[in-house]
Amino acid sequence: MDKPWLNSYQEGVPAEININDHSSVVDIFTSAASQYASNPSFTNFGKTISYAELDQYTRQFASWLTHEAGLKKGDRIAIMMPNLLQYPVAVFGALRAGLVVVNTNPLYTDRELEHQLKDSGAKAIVVVEAFAATLADVVDKTDVETVITTRFGDMLSFPKSMIINFVIRHVKKMVKPFSLPGSHSFKDVLSKGASLPEVNVELNHEDLAFLQYTGGTTGVAKGAMLTHGNMVANILQAYHWIVVDDLDEGKEIIITALPLYHIFALTANCLTFMKLGALNVLITNPRDMPGFVKELKKFKFTAFTGVNTLFNALMNTDGFKDLDFSALKMTLGGGMAVQKAVADRWVEVTGTPLIEAYGLTETSPAACINPMSLKGYNDSIGLPISSTDASVRGENNEALPVGEAGELCIRGPQVMRGYWERPDATADTIDSDGWLHTGDIAQMNDQGYFKIVDRLKDMIIVSGFNVYPNEVEGVIAMMPGVLEVGAIGVPDEHSGEVVKVVIAKKDQSLTEADVLAHCKENLTGYKRPKFVQFVDELPKTNVGKILRRELRDL
Repeated sequence: MDKPWLNSYQEGVPAEININDHSSVVDIFTSAASQYASNPSFTNFGKTISYAELDQYTRQFASWLTHEAGLKKGDRIAIMMPNLLQYPVAVFGALRAGLVVVNTNPLYTDRELEHQLKDSGAKAIVVVEAFAATLADVVDKTDVETVITTRFGDMLSFPKSMIINFVIRHVKKMVKPFSLPGSHSFKDVLSKGASLPEVNVELNHEDLAFLQYTGGTTGVAKGAMLTHGNMVANILQAYHWIVVDDLDEGKEIIITALPLYHIFALTANCLTFMKLGALNVLITNPRDMPGFVKELKKFKFTAFTGVNTLFNALMNTDGFKDLDFSALKMTLGGGMAVQKAVADRWVEVTGTPLIEAYGLTETSPAACINPMSLKGYNDSIGLPISSTDASVRGENNEALPVGEAGELCIRGPQVMRGYWERPDATADTIDSDGWLHTGDIAQMNDQGYFKIVDRLKDMIIVSGFNVYPNEVEGVIAMMPGVLEVGAIGVPDEHSGEVVKVVIAKKDQSLTEADVLAHCKENLTGYKRPKFVQFVDELPKTNVGKILRRELRDL
């Protein structure tokens, strides 16, 4: 197939990556741990562990899982925690034991947690005490046999560990009463694992590494089967894409505010920057914006990943613009559309462009990224990365010409094996030629750059005309008085649907008339909102995506 994007690649980026450079994620991890043994790997709450220490902790964890818990290669283990030092220990330890990691949102309700544990058949779980009450309510309905509990401060030094654990339990009262008989403490597991035989499980590209749960393009949460081959491919694809931009191996400091249980931060921050020998600065509660900014003051960070809402919120937090950005080389935005207003302001405040990337859980996640040499916003998700094919398809799965809008389809070594125990859903998403149908509407220009117009399911149809919420939101976000905006379609007896916008104000003097006047200048008639609602805050997912389905319930 024709691949015009290859002509737009930054010099030094290969057209293809060699997935056989590494046999597994564990192979990449142990290579990095050996090469960067004395370098800092992760830091959180003022405690930093080196790559050598991380290597040792993960050996101990893997040994306990195998010899004490009796878990075998291919068994699933859920990990339910925010960004703490325990997370990389648990993940890499589990992978070293040959287990399949089921990343689990600690804010899940009973229903959501029960579904994920039962669906995955997880036999073990690592859970932070603050969220253990939810587990206690459902664990008896699942196959979970081994429960490992941990506290926020368990890997910190004394007395800070004691202070943080005391504050979490007795001051913030985040730990609800729970009963998990027979559970094991994370600290005890590491201690006992130190005296057990080392585990060396043979892994290859076909072995499962993660069951990463997602709503997919439609429906109930499904486990995307991400193999070691999928993850190795995406790590190498991302690594070769970003190292051309003057990133120094063993010297980078990346801010990790998105939760590591989310595929974006997992692959980009935890895995790709681990291969770089970088230091991951773990932000446990990025919603505490003043505390987040205070933490940023402590580091001369060089890289930053996030979503549009996170960047926007930071720039509206006192003290952020006064930080030292002199070392910042790379800011990568994904997970949702980056808005021009946010990208323009980011480069103005930090001096570094906000590079937009695109991916899905089903593609491990990276599929397209803008060149690292980009100087400013270009209204594009970038180019298909190395070894990746992309195609815009019509209703009959036919390839559409340059400039036409259709469903974006992706093919490459990072595309998941399928959905866990859901062959029908897999067949609906990956066609017989290996194309993953993303559910996103896109168009490609003659230089191979792709632009996401919107989600198929979010498209608003006004009198037969397609209205894309992203476009409406982008226009309204340009208004100085707007903090955040979400656009949805609401029923209308004359035109089928009309546009409604929900806005959180930055300037309290902003009125509905202001918004409508701005839209009249910048949008054609059928795209203009007919309803404007102001709210204090827009509903969002755990990583900051605006929940349009909840906007419909307002």
